[in-house]
Amino acid sequence: MSPWEAIILGIIQGLTEFLPVSSSGHLELGKALFQLQEVDLTFSILVHGATACSTLVVFRKDIAKLIAGAFDSDRQERHTAHRYIGWLALSTLPAVAVAFTLRDQIESVFIEHPERVGWSLCVTALILFLSERLSAASRTLSTGKVIGIGVAQALAIIPGISRSGSTIGTAIALGISREEAARFSFLMALPVIFGATALEIKDFMEAGGAGTGQVSGMAYALGTAAAFISGVAACQWMIRLVRKTNLNVFALYCLAVGLLAVWFIQ
Repeated sequence: MSPWEAIILGIIQGLTEFLPVSSSGHLELGKALFQLQEVDLTFSILVHGATACSTLVVFRKDIAKLIAGAFDSDRQERHTAHRYIGWLALSTLPAVAVAFTLRDQIESVFIEHPERVGWSLCVTALILFLSERLSAASRTLSTGKVIGIGVAQALAIIPGISRSGSTIGTAIALGISREEAARFSFLMALPVIFGATALEIKDFMEAGGAGTGQVSGMAYALGTAAAFISGVAACQWMIRLVRKTNLNVFALYCLAVGLLAVWFIQ
């Protein structure tokens, strides 16, 4: 992997982690484009970690407010903070269950057949399209809705199914306000992204703690920086877009890219 390829893959990871177009799907397509058999594990760990850090930067005030609220002297403030933190924890359980039971099997289905990512992107397009037409009347989170959003996040372990698209789309369909849908989606992503990074570190250590030897330190640094900077930009951009724009634009994009992938990648 050259430094330029690392930068491009880092940008793809950072942008698509937060835009509803599937980071895993785009990375698979990027690997196919550059004719890479597999992304170096060290590189994958670094760009995922950089993406998680970009979330911490963008939502630092929200995270600080939740932590402060959990220890607030006011009983109502503590209750509100504890409930929200509990919802965030609950929303990660379906993804954790899928990751520990089906992750390897799902990944193996797509490694040898990157064109299948195209069909998954078409599914993402359908999710985004339907979410704008199924919005309910309620505007608040509840335990049942959080579980539904968590199940949507678990489906995104499939390359090509967008995590942010699935969770934001499901939240909007369940009647959550667009701004809160984006906020909850990105905050619930934190343990999932850090968890995915931890699994990759586990794989790295089981492989002997060595990379492929084909990626330079410069490529690692540039790819990580690209993922972090593009992640911050995409996260901030998506928050603004969800407030003002419906998700049909991204649905059309996913449909177009998905069909092109199916057609050209064999």
